[in-house]
Amino acid sequence: MEKIIATKNLDNLITKVEAARLRVSEYHIVKIVGISKYSTTNDIKTLYGVGQRAFGENKVQDLKEKSETLDELPIEWHFVGTLQKNKINNLIDLNPTLVHSLDSLDLALELNKKLDAKNKKMSCLLQINSAFEDTKSGVDPKDAVLIYKQILELCPNIILKGVMCIGANSKDEKLIKESFKLTKNIYDQLVPFGARYCSMGMSSDFELAIACGSNLIRVGSTLFKDL
Repeated sequence: MEKIIATKNLDNLITKVEAARLRVSEYHIVKIVGISKYSTTNDIKTLYGVGQRAFGENKVQDLKEKSETLDELPIEWHFVGTLQKNKINNLIDLNPTLVHSLDSLDLALELNKKLDAKNKKMSCLLQINSAFEDTKSGVDPKDAVLIYKQILELCPNIILKGVMCIGANSKDEKLIKESFKLTKNIYDQLVPFGARYCSMGMSSDFELAIACGSNLIRVGSTLFKDL
């Protein structure tokens, strides 16, 4: 990706995010994570050079390879994919800034055990299946507040920082909006317990997500497209 294209992509995205967040409130801040799973390290480096700082991968091996290749840059790495138990130790060693996909109490307990053994802590978001779709990971919304509190109590090596959801896989904006609003409602209940991030919205629906209260969006194709 050429620098001029990266600049244009980032500027266009920031313009849209600014407009969406200001419709919520001038005090509403939105963090942008660039999802780089289909992109090269050169593309990441180019986007970093024009101002994008946080990037997310959905496979532990890809995160390892890209973060090691770009070791000279102080990139903020996020892990956004499904975390398999046999990959936990590898992920811990990579020390990501934030894991978005803690999708069960069972996974949290296993992660906490392995973090404890390595004397490490990890910042995570609880993933909620607010779309009620079998193809999506995450806890049932009705159990989310309880599970969040259980992780806080039982997993001292996990620093919970909020919640994440993937919007409904639908052309019907009303359905997508409902899944975002449900997640935001849960997030609001968890703010007194330290929740800071409501991670909702991808390239196709981030403006709607921000309108529903998202303060962290995960965008890939919007940032990495070649014009």
